[in-house]
Amino acid sequence: MSQPVSSEFTDFVSAKLELVEQELSRQAGSDTPFIDQAANHIIEAGGKRFRPLLVVLCSRFGGQVADEDLVRAAVVMELTHVASLYHDDVMDEADLRRGAESANHRYGNSVAIMVGDYLFARASETVAELGTDYVRLQARTFARLVQGQIAETRGPAEGDDPLEHYLSVVADKTGSLIAAAAVFGGMVSGASPEVLDALGRFGEEIGEVFQLSDDLIDITSTRTGKTPGTDLREGVATLPVLLLQASTDPADQELKKLLAADLSSDDALERALQGLRANHVIGEARGDIQRRADLARAHLASLPAGEHRDALAALCDEVVSRSS
Repeated sequence: MSQPVSSEFTDFVSAKLELVEQELSRQAGSDTPFIDQAANHIIEAGGKRFRPLLVVLCSRFGGQVADEDLVRAAVVMELTHVASLYHDDVMDEADLRRGAESANHRYGNSVAIMVGDYLFARASETVAELGTDYVRLQARTFARLVQGQIAETRGPAEGDDPLEHYLSVVADKTGSLIAAAAVFGGMVSGASPEVLDALGRFGEEIGEVFQLSDDLIDITSTRTGKTPGTDLREGVATLPVLLLQASTDPADQELKKLLAADLSSDDALERALQGLRANHVIGEARGDIQRRADLARAHLASLPAGEHRDALAALCDEVVSRSS
């Protein structure tokens, strides 16, 4: 288990995140009231701000950091993330995002896509102020995000392992940006190449844990920011479903048939959710999530000790406990 951090350190992190929050709203703003409203729609719905948190924590592995640079790095990561959410919701035809009406549902698909583009442009403008190394990393990261979205949309090719395909999508769509957030934090502090490498490896792994945990919550929890079973109803096979599909246990055949059937009715969806929640694949998925969290924690071993490292280790526990 991770070591607890002091209240002083927690207050320090909270103060930095408050600066990020203020700048986030400002950067998403516009001279046009409608664009201002639409661009702030998802931001105002809240969120975990996991990526800005990583930027702040990882900025402690080098020298002193000016608030201006720290806030810029965190805002770039969150704006890039939020921009991708606008696009994701259009692709997924989502009705809810973070417990609120999705932007595409409120404003229409075309507006949601263009608002996502607008936010990415704002992120690009801000990252340019940090320097070309940051621009290069953000561009590579966004390319991976798009690559992951295309791969998810197309699905596995004939002969591909569906589980391997799913995990590669998770790595590109989620792991890449969370890894970039960790590295951005190290970069603004002037951390060594060795530290940046460890932070990137940690971020990639904890990012995948974060998404796998989210996908599991979609099945196991009734208190999510979107309708439970959304992935099931849309035919998106996540880790538990893929583990079930790979099972050769005859006892799983009935549930397999249920999941392959029409889940458009609330009753059918609820039966499918109950069946999955009671199935062995939930425990197996949790075990895989824990294993990956342990791998993420192992990447921290080479980093300088301190409350910032302890806080990153604590994230490994927290991300796992979300889906427990």
